[in-house]
This record gives sequence, C-alpha cells and structure tokens, in this order.
Amino acid sequence: MRVAVLTTSYPRYPGDAAGRFVADAVEHVRARGVDVEVVGPEQFRHYGVAYRHGVLGNLRRRPWLGLFLPALLASFVRAARAVDADLLHAHWLPAGWVAARSGKPYVVQVWGTDVELAARAPALTRGVLRGARLVIAASHDLADRARALGASEVRVIPGGVELPPDVGAEADPPEVLYAGRLSPEKGVLELVEAAHDLNLVVAGDGPLRGEIPDARGFVPHDELQQLYARAAVVACPSRREGFGVACLEAMAHGRPVVATGVGGLLDLVVDGETGIVVPPRDPGALRSALQQLLADPELRRRLGAAGRERARERFSWPAVTDATLAAYAEAAGTMPR
Repeated sequence: MRVAVLTTSYPRYPGDAAGRFVADAVEHVRARGVDVEVVGPEQFRHYGVAYRHGVLGNLRRRPWLGLFLPALLASFVRAARAVDADLLHAHWLPAGWVAARSGKPYVVQVWGTDVELAARAPALTRGVLRGARLVIAASHDLADRARALGASEVRVIPGGVELPPDVGAEADPPEVLYAGRLSPEKGVLELVEAAHDLNLVVAGDGPLRGEIPDARGFVPHDELQQLYARAAVVACPSRREGFGVACLEAMAHGRPVVATGVGGLLDLVVDGETGIVVPPRDPGALRSALQQLLADPELRRRLGAAGRERARERFSWPAVTDATLAAYAEAAGTMPR
C-alpha cells in the first residue's frame, strides 16, 4: 500500500518542532514497511502562511495573508493529485478539503483547532467528513464532535509517545512545569495566578509571552525532555484541548499531572490515579491541587508511576501504529504490506 500524508505542518530540519507529532507517526508507519510520502509545505507553495505560528495564528496576526489562501489551496490540491498513492491521510480539516478534491480515497484526522472552526462552515465540513473513508480523532471528545459535524465512521487513535528508559530525579526545590503555547485557551494565565509563589517553569511561546516575563520561549525538543525529567508536577490548565501532547509526555516521564477536565485531557488523566483533575478557569482549584502534590513526595511518585504505565499500555507508539495500520486497511479495503 502507498499512503500519502497531507499536512500543513511538518518539520523542515532536525529539531524543528513544527508538525513533529505528524512526522513521528509517519516514521513509525514507515518502519512497519508501508510506503509513505509526505505532501506538506515543502511540496506545495504556502506563501509564508504555514510556519511560525501555524496557518490560523499567522492569519490572525497578518490578515492580509488570507489573500494568498486560494493560491495556496490550489497548489496543495495539485500536489495531492500528482502524488502516487492508494490512500491519502489528511491531517486537519483543511487538508481534508484538499483530499476531497484529489480524486483519491482518503481518511481525515481531526486534532482540535480545526474542529473549533468547523462550526463556521458546517456545510463545507460535512462534505469533507462524509467523503472520507474514515475519520480519525485523537480523543473521544473530538470523535463525538466529529460525529456531530456529520462524520459517520470515526475511530479514536491518540497521538503516540516514546517512553524514556528511566525516570529522572526531581529538581530541588521542586518545580511545576508548563509546556505549551502561551495563548488564552491554554489557561496559562490561570496557572500563573495559581502558582504566584511556587517554583513555576514556563516553556513555550505565543501571544501572551509579554504577560509572562519569566517564560523561556520556544524550547528545543531535547531540552524540553530534560525539563519533564526534572519536574515535580506538570500543569495542563487548558480551557479546551483536542488531545494533550504535553500531558502525555509528562506521563511518559513518570510525572504526575494537574489537568483540567476538558476534551482530550480526560482520555489521558485518571483523577486520583495518574494525576488530579480540576475545573477549567479555576485558579483556586488549580493551586490547591499543585500544593497537595508539592507537599507529598510519595503521592507524586505513586501517581507518576501509574501515569507512566498508562502511557506505556495505551499510548506507546507500537499500540498507536497498530491502530493506524488497521485504519488504513479498513479504509483501503486491503491489508498493508
């Protein structure tokens, strides 16, 4: 089977974080012997819209870039039509729109931000989802929302994670880590309020960077793994979340997570077993959970160990790749070679 992955975000060089989770999935599928070609911004003209803040972020900051969208989409469609593939795997609904115009069978994978915007164009979204052989959702919440938008055949396949061989030693004094985009929907300002006198480490960049003066900005992948390895607690305070990559990486490192009870985070964190779940937009509850964990090293160890085991059983790359190959086989009507 030949599969082509359609994406508006993909790493351009070693260490590039853009679309890293898409690239990781591609490499694991290739390792199983499937011929995968990537059709990303390096293969079509993106007019500067694809990278840095992502398509949506760039359009918000520089609305005039929207003038290039018709040409970008036309170039993307030409590239999708030209690729020699039995099946297209489109990441995000805009790539699904492209796949629907390629004349090839396709699956479309939804991640969160695309579903948030889909309500503004329900007829267009319905056509893309109904035309797909299969819709893949990274969480059960996204699967339900995809069905509400018109998808009929939906499979939940989460993102995968690589478990480090060992659990690192905590820093002294203990650190609370936030890793992710600095934007309102991530709840990072609620976290800053909740952790005002705690040892908070913020790794990430985004529109709220100016309001978080101690933020470290973009952190390369290897350095970020070191921050997970030394953290006592990882905070995931999102107001909404399609999946929760930072949460899963924290679990893989054996770190307890304080997460809000929204979206894909509910697939990851089991309250009282692998972390603590709190309401979104509630700095008081967030602070209470952080203080509880920081005061109890044995509780941190127990929850972190259970989270690491959950990551191993349900979200390791072998399990995720198995599910992806089964989805391809179902969509294409043949077993992958």
